[in-house]
Amino acid sequence: MTSSNGIVFIVDDDASVRSMVTRLFRTSGWKVESFASAIEFLDYDRPDAPGCLVLDVKMPGLDGMQLQQRLSQKHADLPIIFMTGQGDIPMSVKAMKAGAVDFLPKPVNDKELLEKVQLAIQSHANQEKESHEMKLFHERCDLLSNREREVMSLVITGMLNKQIASRLGITQATVKAHRGKVMNKLGLTSVADLVRLCERAKLS
Repeated sequence: MTSSNGIVFIVDDDASVRSMVTRLFRTSGWKVESFASAIEFLDYDRPDAPGCLVLDVKMPGLDGMQLQQRLSQKHADLPIIFMTGQGDIPMSVKAMKAGAVDFLPKPVNDKELLEKVQLAIQSHANQEKESHEMKLFHERCDLLSNREREVMSLVITGMLNKQIASRLGITQATVKAHRGKVMNKLGLTSVADLVRLCERAKLS
């Protein structure tokens, strides 16, 4: 993934830190959006794109930990990297248990921060891709007839056409026709892909 494919969100009440971190990422080719408070970030209409939130812990009003909780309640899957000069081990453990990617003490090593954000955004992009693929697969599964679903459920167990025909009391030619319709409606070309998607969608 290139830096142009993701967005780094920075939330820190310290203007000098925001400026420094923004410059670091923009110089490295990343798109950056920075905010002086958690409320500003929550009010922002975030685009539907892979990203990473670089978040300070201690801030006036809504602090970083509370923002993490708010995002969790909204089921937002944006990866979070905490960056703070006032953290401690119990706080870092709590943040990580709540889903934070990392908890870095200030001053942060530039190379380490860049690497961790790169990995976080790549992971987020992969999750978004998988989520979209699953959504599309479920939508296409809804197009299958009951008989096509029956055939599909037997195909993914490894049964041959003649075995499926015997099980369902239909001809092999009919099974073959249903298999073709299943693959066509799901936009697939191999049984291996069908099995993989059914396992991920918990249909097997």
